[in-house]
Amino acid sequence: MASLFSHPAVPLAIGVALGAGIVSPRLLLAGIVGCILPDADVIAYGLGAPYASAFAHRGFTHSIFFALLCGAVAAFFAPSLKSRRWIAFTFVSVATASHGLLDAFTTGGPGIAFFWPFANERYFMPVQIILVSPIGIARFFSERGASVLLSELKWVWLPSLALAVAFYRIRVAWEHGQRCNRRFS
Repeated sequence: MASLFSHPAVPLAIGVALGAGIVSPRLLLAGIVGCILPDADVIAYGLGAPYASAFAHRGFTHSIFFALLCGAVAAFFAPSLKSRRWIAFTFVSVATASHGLLDAFTTGGPGIAFFWPFANERYFMPVQIILVSPIGIARFFSERGASVLLSELKWVWLPSLALAVAFYRIRVAWEHGQRCNRRFS
């Protein structure tokens, strides 16, 4: 899995790119929670779930279905998130789905059950470039954990930052153009 430190890069980048007028701070927080939530499935190992079970790590909580379910919950709470329902649904669904997508680019662990409940088959991306994060705090704060963070900086944070800045600049330029058009209309 990608680490809990890097999964928030995706909703943060989208939030910066779209701006607080579309992604409120509350909705951004919901997206961050949504992108981290799938890893709660590691609890299943402690409860005796078999490694390949749909309820074990990278199973149903990493699926598109689960992401849409999280989006539906966000849509229900959209007024509290200071958002329109369709924006809350879309943003939290994408943020949650990004978790499984990032994990599918990692170098280890089981594949991702993207299509659960329709299929429990596990998938990886054709290119696996993000070093898999060790499970457990003690193992993470080691030389291996430092290597994982460097890998995530290169393959998650820098591309997310670049996209966020690019789309932010496009949005700001577009908004500036809209203001100028109104002034001269």
